[in-house]
Amino acid sequence: MTTTRILILAGRGRHEDPWHDHAATSYRLALVLSGLDLGTDAPDVVVRSTFPDALDDLDDVDLLVVNAGSPWPGLREAGIGPDDAAWAPFHARLDAWARSGGRILAVHQAANAFGDRPEWEEVLGGRWVPGTSYHPPFGPATVGLAAGAHPITEGFGAVEVDDERYCRLRVGPSTQVLGWVADDDGERHPAVWVAEAHGGRTVYSGLGHDVRAYDSPSHAELLRRAASWLLER
Repeated sequence: MTTTRILILAGRGRHEDPWHDHAATSYRLALVLSGLDLGTDAPDVVVRSTFPDALDDLDDVDLLVVNAGSPWPGLREAGIGPDDAAWAPFHARLDAWARSGGRILAVHQAANAFGDRPEWEEVLGGRWVPGTSYHPPFGPATVGLAAGAHPITEGFGAVEVDDERYCRLRVGPSTQVLGWVADDDGERHPAVWVAEAHGGRTVYSGLGHDVRAYDSPSHAELLRRAASWLLER
């Protein structure tokens, strides 16, 4: 029986910033996903930093989890680390794999990742828009879910979590929104969605700013449901 392989891509270098501890949240993601009940052996969960060669074995991966974001301010401008040309094979590999049936679970700052690669927005199903998207202060949040709209949210009313609420994200026209957060004025904003128009399956959740978000049982349940659906064949 083949073991399910899950690769968690943790932001580093040009894919990290001073406000998100991708290493710590990736560890918590690994704990949640290692407990998946897939009816087989426990999944093999690997956490790997974002390097240009991080996806060289992507064809052997069943589920890719993207927990990475935007560059550390000034890092690219200063020419620190591999240049754009060195990253081109990484992005080409990710895009081709995603469009040929790849399964992706993207969390929180993934909406702000790979800003120099327009194809990522289609694969993700939306993105953070500089100057438009924002988040109110960190605190208690409720994610209302479309309980009857999709297997991920069937019979699952809401997520209660201490987290950031990403607001005014740009969502693609074919993206199916499954969950919303309210801003401080009560306006609802898409926070959980599914994208399949690109040829694979992607689930995005805006949750997961830091480890406190992973203390929520309902958040963990949302992640397990999303991963289980993504891994269906």
